[in-house]
Amino acid sequence: MTSSLPASLRKAAAPSQAAPARRRRSPRTAAWLFAGPTTVLFVAFFAYPLGASLYQSFTARRDGADVWVGLDQYRRMFDDPAFLHSLVNTGMILAVQVPVMIGLALVLAVLLNQSWLRFRSGWRAVFFLPAITTLVAYAVVFQVLLRTDGGLANQFLHALGLGPVDWLNSPTWARISLIGSVTWRWTGYNAVILLAGLHAIGRDQYEAAALDGAGTVRTYTSVILPQLRPVVLFCVITSTIGTLQLFDENYVLTRGGPGDATLTPVVYLYKVGFQQLDFGYAAAIAWVVVLIIAAVSLLQFRLYGRERRR
Repeated sequence: MTSSLPASLRKAAAPSQAAPARRRRSPRTAAWLFAGPTTVLFVAFFAYPLGASLYQSFTARRDGADVWVGLDQYRRMFDDPAFLHSLVNTGMILAVQVPVMIGLALVLAVLLNQSWLRFRSGWRAVFFLPAITTLVAYAVVFQVLLRTDGGLANQFLHALGLGPVDWLNSPTWARISLIGSVTWRWTGYNAVILLAGLHAIGRDQYEAAALDGAGTVRTYTSVILPQLRPVVLFCVITSTIGTLQLFDENYVLTRGGPGDATLTPVVYLYKVGFQQLDFGYAAAIAWVVVLIIAAVSLLQFRLYGRERRR
């Protein structure tokens, strides 16, 4: 029937048939218009630098040019005592700081969840404030507090009749100072997350435990903590990742010293890349840190899954 229409009518009908196609294409075009700027920014500031750093980790600067050296930069780490020492330092800090911080955060969350506590919202804000403090600013404050001569910490010890402590110039005390500063900043943050997990547990759980004759300690260890385990796992993983990426605090407080006692892989990466200008080796260190973080996180997930299956 269409062929029997006059040519003028067929021409007039053609735009009406093409209009739906244009309307079908317009949402796709709008989607690309909205996603385009984000895609460009993602490629320019994330994907490209990520790929460039991976490529750079397989190169070395020789005679003013980047030369492909394969896995030489990665093999170099196994013969680098400074890098291996930074891994040992991070492991020591991680083994102490994360359990202490999560334990304190859990106790703090339980206290903030008590109905008898007045001004609970205010206390939550107070304990969360360190988490929004600028990293460098709070590290500088701790540097002033922990000065050997005139620091507030040593003034307090002097008032108690004790001698001064060389907080930032003794290897052992420097590690303790670093652990203390990181714990101070992130304990309240983790406590607020754990508190949200406690709020998700219904009051009927507490009432059922009380009817069974369980005391406060038994209620939390046998009823509350098992249900809070996913939240605890989240806090442990994020805290572990943060400790493995530790830079601002120990760089401001000790510059990785004394004697590399607080040197971490990220601080060592900074020194190799921006002080020694060995960017290929620095890129390789960065990727090894990424792999370590991924491996530790996967191990923690696996352990948690194994405990749930028991």
